[in-house]
Amino acid sequence: MSDNQSNSSDKKCGGLRSGAGRKVGTGKFGEPTEVLRIPSSQKAVITDFLLAYQRKHQLDGLDPVNEIILPAKAAKSSYLPLFGSKVPAGLPSPADDHVEKRLDANEYLIDKEDATFFVTIQGESMINAGLLSGDKAVVDRSKQASVGDIVKAVVDGEFTIKTLGKAKNGMPRLLPANPAFNPIEIKEEMQFEIWGVVTGSFRRFK
Repeated sequence: MSDNQSNSSDKKCGGLRSGAGRKVGTGKFGEPTEVLRIPSSQKAVITDFLLAYQRKHQLDGLDPVNEIILPAKAAKSSYLPLFGSKVPAGLPSPADDHVEKRLDANEYLIDKEDATFFVTIQGESMINAGLLSGDKAVVDRSKQASVGDIVKAVVDGEFTIKTLGKAKNGMPRLLPANPAFNPIEIKEEMQFEIWGVVTGSFRRFK
């Protein structure tokens, strides 16, 4: 082998390559790490602490939902005019031809009263799904959740509302609808349960 061939081979193999390796801050902790020597007797303690720290970091975007409101029992039906989409400018009259039918809001929002409750949205992790902080989400516990549904879930004792996804390993993922928040990866050691499917929402402007 000539010196030129040897030099060419040396350049291709070994040594630190630009851009090689894991990018800083992309590991399981989401931040730079460094090597630290610890006593062997404390390895289990440190490992447990880091697992707890990692879990806390994963749940930072949880946007906990704590308020649960049940629909009023035997609520009086209230049928109000439902106008067609092509309504001319001005205030339409309930007597004109644009009224398609009369709509009861309770009937529209609630499929199964005994399995339905309302929760107040907190935080901004679902804003791109149209769920803003302060909105009331309608949750139905009788519905079977599927991937792609917005669900109310409990993760390690905290309620949250996210879109249900699935990781490559088959474990659930909770997906935010805001790029500023990270998905929540559900691990086997985590407490996880789906409490219901979000079927709608409503808000007041005034």
